[in-house]
Amino acid sequence: MRYAFTFSIALALSVCSSLTLADTISANCTLNGIPLYGKVKVVDSFPDFKVQRVDHFADLKVQWVNSFPSSCGKWQRVEHFPDFTIQFVDHFPDFKIQEVSSFPGVE
Repeated sequence: MRYAFTFSIALALSVCSSLTLADTISANCTLNGIPLYGKVKVVDSFPDFKVQRVDHFADLKVQWVNSFPSSCGKWQRVEHFPDFTIQFVDHFPDFKIQEVSSFPGVE
């Protein structure tokens, strides 16, 4: 009985840790295999990512640019042919962003 309880605790911890590891921005600036730079379309439903804007403790610093969104955190807003879509939310985001005018990237 004691070993079954220990095993169930270990299994629960491994499942929780794998869920959080899969849902974090990697060092190469990707999430779920999608690079977090490029052309972005803001949508109201069915986004690739739900994003919350914050002033502190962001997962990614984002700089909105008019051209050449080719490095981590540089996003260009488009209406057609986006690299990925986002929806701004107030609760339960996939990740949090801080909009900056310089030095975008992973925190």
